Amino acid sequence: MPGQLTGQLTTHVLDTVHGGPAANVAIELWQVPPSGDKTLLKLVHTNADGRTDAPLLAADELQAGVYELVFAIGAYFDRSMPSLPTPRFLDRVPIQFGIANPEAHYHVPLLVSPWSYSTYRGS
Repeated sequence: MPGQLTGQLTTHVLDTVHGGPAANVAIELWQVPPSGDKTLLKLVHTNADGRTDAPLLAADELQAGVYELVFAIGAYFDRSMPSLPTPRFLDRVPIQFGIANPEAHYHVPLLVSPWSYSTYRGS
């Protein structure tokens, strides 16, 4: 349909210690307006493939602006590596990013260990 937005926001989590997807990671999706008063849009969990079952935002849900994903990595590593010392080095990993073109696909993966993380704009 002409004029209909086709963009989407997706993510996945890869556990770099174990070399595979990170299942059952809680992810919060926040909208961050210029005022700075964030609004929680969704709380989801990764599936066995380290992905969400559906896009976080799609079509007209995806608007230009600033968003933040917060990954509950500490809880995930508590389950997969219970002998890690406390307090955790990483607990909640926030990634704040901008959506400039709501008709595009924005994929924000998280590659993570208990001690480091990285991200990029994927496809």
